[in-house]
Amino acid sequence: MTQSNLHGTLSDPDDGIQALDHLIATQPQTFRLRIELMDEGSHRYMLAETGNMKIKIRCYAAGGGENAMHAHHGQDHSFIILQGHARFHYLDGQTRDLGRNEGIMLPSGCYYCFENSGDEPLVVLRFESITKDGGDPEIRLGLHGNQINPHTPENNRAKTPRMRPNAFYE
Repeated sequence: MTQSNLHGTLSDPDDGIQALDHLIATQPQTFRLRIELMDEGSHRYMLAETGNMKIKIRCYAAGGGENAMHAHHGQDHSFIILQGHARFHYLDGQTRDLGRNEGIMLPSGCYYCFENSGDEPLVVLRFESITKDGGDPEIRLGLHGNQINPHTPENNRAKTPRMRPNAFYE
């Protein structure tokens, strides 16, 4: 006996179970662009993810950012500025200032750092995509090949996170 699915006909009932598992795993995810504004430090929320892509919203207080020059191997990623201003620094010494509705694409292995260059909280939408060459996309490497912990003072001028009371980007 055969069963129909969205892709045609199944002759093996086990194929139907696998097709159902695939359909469940590929359900849409919805999310809302909302995050608490920060007076000190930074924080982030995962908005949606699959095995190949993650979407996060992040907020950095004035003076915050990712301040140690680093690269992510195994992931391409992008930042889109939703609020505030960011200054990106590149390995060759150049900088680029980005404001609201501007973005940057950082290929795997691209060295950079950035800071909140404004006087208001910086809110960014971050997209990550796992590259075909593999590697651990969560690892960030410094200029000498050393792994950088994202929560060290060298990387984010770590301060105890302090959220602005009842204030949100939305």
